[in-house]
Amino acid sequence: MRLADVLREENIITDLKARDKNEVLGEMVDDISSRVDSLDRERVLKALLDREKLGTTGIGHGVAIPHGKIKGLTELKVFFGRSRKGVNFSSMDNLPVHLFFLIMAPENSAAAHLKILASISHLLKSQDFRMKLMDAVDRSEIYRIITEAERKNSIV
Repeated sequence: MRLADVLREENIITDLKARDKNEVLGEMVDDISSRVDSLDRERVLKALLDREKLGTTGIGHGVAIPHGKIKGLTELKVFFGRSRKGVNFSSMDNLPVHLFFLIMAPENSAAAHLKILASISHLLKSQDFRMKLMDAVDRSEIYRIITEAERKNSIV
């Protein structure tokens, strides 16, 4: 499974407004639930917040990969959000987070979930990749940057 298989261009938010962890997760889930049929906003938000209680998904370098397993979800979905101002996300390096890859996975999708997490983590190790995402003008450019980087790296 490739990131390009589960991330859609319309699932990219270019300018998140929230300033802290709970707000940004709520903002992303609001956007997601407005476009994904039969998605229970509260269930998704609870799954993400419960996962954050286990340890932050703010991995450093201005990046977070919030994720959760969602009962009733039939396929893995990935969403991207960017905050130009940065969000206090209790990140491992205590720096604000600007780039978010949010993963929603069905309850029984451990292998696919881990594969997508690994793929995203691998891409985000590159400072050049992170800077390109920050500098992108719109969602189509962000989507192109992600899919091209994945194609070049092709670890999945």
